[in-house]
Formats: sequence, structure tokens, C-alpha cells
Amino acid sequence: MKVWTVANQKGGVGKTTTTVSLGGLLAEQGKRVLMIDTDPHASLSYYFGIDAEATSHSVYDIFIQSSSLSADNVMDCLSPTKLDNLYVLPATMALATLDRTMGSEQGMGLVLKKALAKIADEFDVAIIDCPPVLGVLMVNALAACDKVIVPTQTEYLALKGLDRMIRTMEIMGRSLNKTFDTVIIPTMFDKRTNAALASRKKLLSDYGERVWEGVIPVDTHFRDASLVQLPISSAYPKTRGVSAYAKLLAVLEK
Repeated sequence: MKVWTVANQKGGVGKTTTTVSLGGLLAEQGKRVLMIDTDPHASLSYYFGIDAEATSHSVYDIFIQSSSLSADNVMDCLSPTKLDNLYVLPATMALATLDRTMGSEQGMGLVLKKALAKIADEFDVAIIDCPPVLGVLMVNALAACDKVIVPTQTEYLALKGLDRMIRTMEIMGRSLNKTFDTVIIPTMFDKRTNAALASRKKLLSDYGERVWEGVIPVDTHFRDASLVQLPISSAYPKTRGVSAYAKLLAVLEK
């Protein structure tokens, strides 16, 4: 099972949209896909109609049961979506308490990695949607992954969030003794604005080959797709947003 983490230490840059869009495309290829919501705000869970305040099983259970976790325990926490092969491990607001209650416990940074190892034969790809803050949840997501996807809105303030994210990965890499395979994704790109053009140029200048050469454009169909609880490729397959994510996926799968 491949594990991709979608992360940035800034909110509103397209993390959940990227997770859902890539997950949907992979599922349509016949891949078995698990999307993991590690954000207490639970945007990914709500996208698929899962109420984070009412769900009986969530990624929180994985942490609570970490010392005695089995494959069946993990599978019991999953929720299906409207698409075959596409599942969600939902979030709950209780995740916001993890740093305070369990963050200092030994081994807490590897809980998610160990849980995914138990169900590695059940899925082809797992995609982890991260919260925008550094804490035990983001540490778990980074420790578990093979590749880090960093959506970055093409505007000035988002580039500052990217700087923090890159520094975090450098620190984490030294701690875990690993080098992250990182792909920076320019998102919400509007070629009509000077701000977007200048931001993309700076991304390429500052981060070079780590930046995907394409862009994810502004597309209102992303919002429309969420209303019907489907990835954009299922709801609006002929749109420019779908075309952009399909090109990105081809690069990620190489």
C-alpha cells in the first residue's frame, strides 16, 4: 500500500480538495483507496456526509486503542462512500484533545503508521488529509507516508505557510532519519491575476524541482461536487479541475 500525506501548515489551500480529487480518480481506476481524516475540523468527513459529532468510530479510536490494535479494529472504523473502492477513516472533534492527553506518551508519533501496516493488504493507496497545525496528528501523518503532497495556494500569504511546512519536514526528516519525497502543488491558480502569476514564479524559483510543473485552477465545480458528496471526477468529469488532477496523478504514480 502506498501512503500519501497531504499537508500544509496553512488552512484553506486545498488539502481536502486534493485528497478527495486524487482519491476519486484512483478509485475510478479500480484502485482500493482509503482516505484518512486527521483534522479535528473534519472537512473530509463532512464532505462525504459523515457527521464528526455523531460518528461512532473514527481515527480517534485508533489512537485510544493503539496498544491493542488489530486489523479488525481498524477496518471497523472505516466508512464507505458512494463510490466503490473508496473509503474514509473519519475524524471527530475529540482529536483536538490528543496533544494534551496523549502527545507526550512514548511511541505516539507512530500510531497511524502501525495501524496502516495492519491493513496494508486491503488497500492500494491511503491518502492522509492533515490538520494545518503541527502536533501529534501531523507527526503521525508524516511518519506514516511514502510521499508528501503540499498544496499551496498561489498567493503571497500561502507561501509563508509553505516555508513553515518545509522547515517542519526538515526537522521531522532528521528525527525519523528519512528524506521526504515532496511534491508542491500550486492550487487555486487564476492566470488572470498578477498575484497568482508572481506566486507561481516564486514557487518555482524557491523550490525548483519539488514544484509540480502544472497548476490546479480555480474551478467552482469543486464546491458543487461537495454538495452531492462525490469527487469532482464523478460529479463533473469534463471540467478543468478534473483534467488538472488527472495530470498530477500521472506524475505522482510514476
